[in-house]
Amino acid sequence: MEIFDYDNILLLPRKCRVESRSECDAGVTLGSRTFRLPVVPANMKTVIDESICLWMAQNDYFYVMHRFDLDNVQFVRDMHAKGVYASISLGVKAPDRATVDELAAAGLVPEYITIDIAHGHADSVRDMIGYIKAKLPTSFVIAGNVATPEAVIDLENWGADATKVGVGPGKVCITKLKTGFGTGGWQLSALKWCARVATKPIIADGGIRSHGDIAKSIRFGASMVMIGSLFAGHEESPGKTVEVNGELFKEYYGSASDFNKGEYKHVEGKRILEPVKGKLANTLIEMEQDVQSSISYAGGTKLMDIRKVNYVILGGDNAGEHLLM
Repeated sequence: MEIFDYDNILLLPRKCRVESRSECDAGVTLGSRTFRLPVVPANMKTVIDESICLWMAQNDYFYVMHRFDLDNVQFVRDMHAKGVYASISLGVKAPDRATVDELAAAGLVPEYITIDIAHGHADSVRDMIGYIKAKLPTSFVIAGNVATPEAVIDLENWGADATKVGVGPGKVCITKLKTGFGTGGWQLSALKWCARVATKPIIADGGIRSHGDIAKSIRFGASMVMIGSLFAGHEESPGKTVEVNGELFKEYYGSASDFNKGEYKHVEGKRILEPVKGKLANTLIEMEQDVQSSISYAGGTKLMDIRKVNYVILGGDNAGEHLLM
């Protein structure tokens, strides 16, 4: 098996078929909805909040609200009252099942539910998928996180509508250092490996450091890409603003960090400071334009045309650039 990550790969251009890159369609369908871009901000407290969720839903972007210190039932009620879709996160414990019961009893059906735990290849996830499907059968269930084809096969067989692939590749994740496990350093080839067996959408989660990595994720099998650090640090971001030597930064920390947990126990995340980047809307527009450019380089007109291109693996043990058909 070839092991590589985003910085080891370049995609190879094909003959351009459009007059202007703006003709290319960067949209993607997930469940019953089509979104402008195949990206979603990470469901983390320093990346997303209620106001960002509302703005993204109103502007045809996909979002997943985090599950920390949040009344999920009220959140779904509020989003539906404002005429937009609801996309929430749940864990696998008794209070999460109670949330599902409350939603069902109130007749509130979130369009998307993400079961979000660090090691998603688990019987507890199997049971939670079954519980949601029994009580809220029309909700689109995303389950994760996982790192192997066996896990993707199991989650799909258990009823997940999409799987989230990536264990520890995020910028504020230290899982590989703390446990010796994960996809940190080879997330892109783990994605390729998992996509070979997937029959439902994959959301690639973590390891994205530049906009070109979005196209690489699509090429190797992702339908959607979850991004933390590139979305953290905006003016609207909920992270605390910190001034260092006259420069402004926003706090960004992992969901498994002591900053998020409020205690130092089973810590697999850390805190960093991201330079303030300006407005989220501007970053999303730039991302869309860059993905449109990627599609034009792929010789295509639609997002999935990126899947048809060849690629090279750079450097490493390959003694130069190595062409793979």
